[in-house]
Amino acid sequence: QVQLVESGGGLVRPGGALRLSCAASAHVFSDRPMAWYRQTPGNQRELVAYITSGGTSNVENPVKGRFTIARDNSKNTLYLQMSNLKSEDTGVYYCNRMYNIVDWGPGTQVTVSS
Repeated sequence: QVQLVESGGGLVRPGGALRLSCAASAHVFSDRPMAWYRQTPGNQRELVAYITSGGTSNVENPVKGRFTIARDNSKNTLYLQMSNLKSEDTGVYYCNRMYNIVDWGPGTQVTVSS
């Protein structure tokens, strides 16, 4: 039972890149705006980027120009391409709907450290 499963995290040096994936159940994903969120150490979970079912996207200011969100509607999969990673990007990354949020998945840990 998929619901939301994030993957692709890991340990990367500052300036490096990672690509996160989120496999979602169809009833969660289809025709819904989807988003990536993250929880950095000592902080609440925050929105990172979102994308509509038609592909219109937005990324939040702290990651603008470095992160790109994408989706494959045929695979019910959400992606987050992260580049020029910084230590402050360290945290657990989650995917979910932009609105009418469902139960959270396990997230994927991203650690940016030299």
